[in-house]
Amino acid sequence: MRSNTTRTAFAAFAGVTALALGLTACGTASDPSSAKDASGKDAADKPLVVAASPTPHADILNFVKDNLAKKAGLTLEVKEFTDYVLPNTATQQGQVDANYFQHKPYLDDFNKKNKTTIVPVVDVHLEPLGLYSRKLTGLKDLKAGQTVAVPNDTTNEGRALKLLADNGLITLKDGVGADATLNDITDKKGLEFKELEAATVPRALNDVDAAVINGNYAIEAELSPAEDALAVEKAEGNPYANFLAVKDGDQDDPRVRKLAELLTSPEVKKYIEDTYNGSVTPAFTAAAE
Repeated sequence: MRSNTTRTAFAAFAGVTALALGLTACGTASDPSSAKDASGKDAADKPLVVAASPTPHADILNFVKDNLAKKAGLTLEVKEFTDYVLPNTATQQGQVDANYFQHKPYLDDFNKKNKTTIVPVVDVHLEPLGLYSRKLTGLKDLKAGQTVAVPNDTTNEGRALKLLADNGLITLKDGVGADATLNDITDKKGLEFKELEAATVPRALNDVDAAVINGNYAIEAELSPAEDALAVEKAEGNPYANFLAVKDGDQDDPRVRKLAELLTSPEVKKYIEDTYNGSVTPAFTAAAE
């Protein structure tokens, strides 16, 4: 569904520079609705540029762009990223206006490590993390000596290890929860672990015995958490809802507020439910139509 050009559209950061110059030229006012560009046009009338992971984030945004934005008076531009770093740095530096790709534990860790000031605006959806294999048919088939790939970023690795622990595949120190690292495993039960950047884990699936894959990357790899996963994290009480985010101070940009309303509309709720069949679930209660 996505061409090579689309997948790499934002990988070269130099391509963002021209956009950055255009955005910084008009500045970011404390009241975005009163900011003017060089022609005197209200910033509120300018396109809202949002960085997003291809699936399902960009798909959901493009649904909004194609079906809801025009009627709401919003001009929306979607820029796709295939990693978990550039969307936040581009938002912080003003090269895009907002992003949609992450959950709160990841953002908290990113802000702390990078001294950024990105904040959530509204929860949109949840992607269940899953354990997948092209070699095994069930959890019982995962034996000592076999290798499991896990995401290497702090929050998603902890989340992956918690999934393994919840299914009896490893034992973790008491109380570590989703903050676990490989050093917190008290009993590996003979398993070996391979840490990889989250986006590359699906590509390693043929080279390992099993892999814990983020929901969006699983969908890109044509894996269904609902149908293909050996184990899937529980949805109840899950803190990993993905949300629209902006640099602190931009929450009241009228374009951002408008997009937040559209992303939590009955139309988007139906789109998520109809398109992903449980692989992605709405993380909001839509207002009555």
